[in-house]
Amino acid sequence: MEVSTIQERIADMARRYPERGLTSLNRYLTEDWLKAAFAKVQKNAAAGVDGVIAREYEGQMGNRLPELVKLAHSGEYIAPPVRRTYIEKPGKSEKRPLGIPTVEDKLLQRGVGMLIEPIYEAEFYNFSYGFRPGRSAHDAVKGLREAVTRMGTGWILDVDIRKFFDTLDHGHLQAFVRQRVRDGVLNRLIGKWLKAGILEDGECRSNQYGTPQWVSRGQTVNCK
Repeated sequence: MEVSTIQERIADMARRYPERGLTSLNRYLTEDWLKAAFAKVQKNAAAGVDGVIAREYEGQMGNRLPELVKLAHSGEYIAPPVRRTYIEKPGKSEKRPLGIPTVEDKLLQRGVGMLIEPIYEAEFYNFSYGFRPGRSAHDAVKGLREAVTRMGTGWILDVDIRKFFDTLDHGHLQAFVRQRVRDGVLNRLIGKWLKAGILEDGECRSNQYGTPQWVSRGQTVNCK
């Protein structure tokens, strides 16, 4: 069954049962599903903590995917820490922290994302653009311009939540996800990614708040 067909089926279930968390989604998390997910992984991205780049992993994928699927379903998968790097913020001296996952971890994350994306796509408002497939910042600006013209708006309020990703509460986030996703395999994987930690300057920091990509507080732990 093609990815698009499965996603349409999931979206249909999400629309038919808006008050219910969906289960048994992990049955679609197969080798073929992850191969489709790998096609969406950026191939020229930097390597994670294991030093493996996408093209190198691609050559090993036939041997590695069966074990990856097995570990994901059994609960034995260990999410590796993300490698911390920083990029410049335009017009600011403060730098933006980024986390670089391993290719395999990124692949599995993408596979899970492809499963839960149709659920939330069925619920988002049309004026919501952030991190949605087929939508960009340019689309958001265009939509805003059209709305301002249509409604004759005189004021636009630009609000940013400082360090939002750095301070996300894991418990609240996971409870929010469980409202619509009640698949033990997927929920467990999401929890592991939240707790994966950050590798920076040779030290791995665990985190109680925030997503691994944006951790700034935590204690030193063993990354092995």
